[in-house]
Amino acid sequence: MIDLDAVFDVTALVLILIGAILCLTAAIGLLRFRDVPTRLHAATKPQVLGLILICLAIALSLRSWPVVAFLVPVVLIQLATAPLSAHMVGRQAYRNGTIEERALYVDELAESKETPPAAGG
Repeated sequence: MIDLDAVFDVTALVLILIGAILCLTAAIGLLRFRDVPTRLHAATKPQVLGLILICLAIALSLRSWPVVAFLVPVVLIQLATAPLSAHMVGRQAYRNGTIEERALYVDELAESKETPPAAGG
């Protein structure tokens, strides 16, 4: 008969390993990529998935509802703040001119740069 605790522990170990590798690739991507959009992509996508996998591994390893109740807000806050902060950094980089505009396929902000907002509404 298969020991269910051992299966959960091995699954948690594999999830932590995969999550750590994803977080490592995010860190390497931040160091290796040159421009802001690719760095933002490297900072948000694998890092958030890595954190989710690590939190899932912790929940599987400890098997406690209070732990799950603590980890769910952690994951939800990360899912809410990572795209928001990446958007803000990307928008500021665009305004500063540190993004190469020739490399953009679609430039939705070009119109907002040309016409200043109306004063007084």
